[in-house]
Amino acid sequence: MAIVDQAVLKRRLGPFGVWGALATASSAVERPAVAEIERFGYTAVWFGEGATNKEAFAHAAVLLAATERIVVATGIANIYARDPTAMHNGSMTLAEAYPGRFVLGMGVSHLPLVQVRGHDYGKPVSAMRAYLDAMERVKYTPPPPPEPPARVLAALRRQMLELARDRTDGAHPYLVTPEHTARARAVLGPGPLLAPEQAVVVETDAAKARAAGRRHLAFYLTLPNYTNNFRELGFGDADLANGGSDRLVDALVAWGEVDVVADRVRQHQAAGADHVAIQAIAPDPNRALDDLRVLAPALLG
Repeated sequence: MAIVDQAVLKRRLGPFGVWGALATASSAVERPAVAEIERFGYTAVWFGEGATNKEAFAHAAVLLAATERIVVATGIANIYARDPTAMHNGSMTLAEAYPGRFVLGMGVSHLPLVQVRGHDYGKPVSAMRAYLDAMERVKYTPPPPPEPPARVLAALRRQMLELARDRTDGAHPYLVTPEHTARARAVLGPGPLLAPEQAVVVETDAAKARAAGRRHLAFYLTLPNYTNNFRELGFGDADLANGGSDRLVDALVAWGEVDVVADRVRQHQAAGADHVAIQAIAPDPNRALDDLRVLAPALLG
């Protein structure tokens, strides 16, 4: 059940956005950084939400106010961080204030990240389905936005992808390969938005690039939602051990010369992605911005 015109949504997001650049920095640092990302030519910026970082709707408001055109998308807003009424009303507030510039990405997060909030972690698909049901019953009385905000789900495996297809505007898979993108498109069909994330580092030294990749993957390799998906993609226990095999790191993190990295991003497009959210994982924030700067001409022309 699409919430918005999916063709319009795809045009607004454009082919390439940025995921998470400087999202953990202060607002004084992040505001000019996101304005610079907009000047590079990227048309969307995504960010996550955890128990120790910025609250999703306040964060989105800061980024929207700091930019003029770019679409701001939660990637994702945690359903355990707020009840369905707050999720619906917060998204409607931003959609009314910034028409066409806010996308609500929602997800079930992960067991340890939910437990630290003091909640029980339900079965992911059942919990998300019930949450969407509750959102649809919410009454919002202020002036509505010209159109409701688009909704997408963090979806990796078939059942969540099917829920995204049937109940929202599409899916935002995180930490995936182009092979996963092809599988996700087959489940979603041609209409819904498919917007995977791709980690990148513009680095030709294999040891340095893989070290950055392992730093990036370290926490995710402790989370079953991701490791189960990696296994479905053909990776085994040896790939998941000791910080991740070279094979796993190379599959999940695009590294090398600019053209090599840009080619990996385009592989997602060839596999069926409508939009790719690029996450620059260089440990130095200024270097991460530099990577996004040099990638922009290769991707956007």
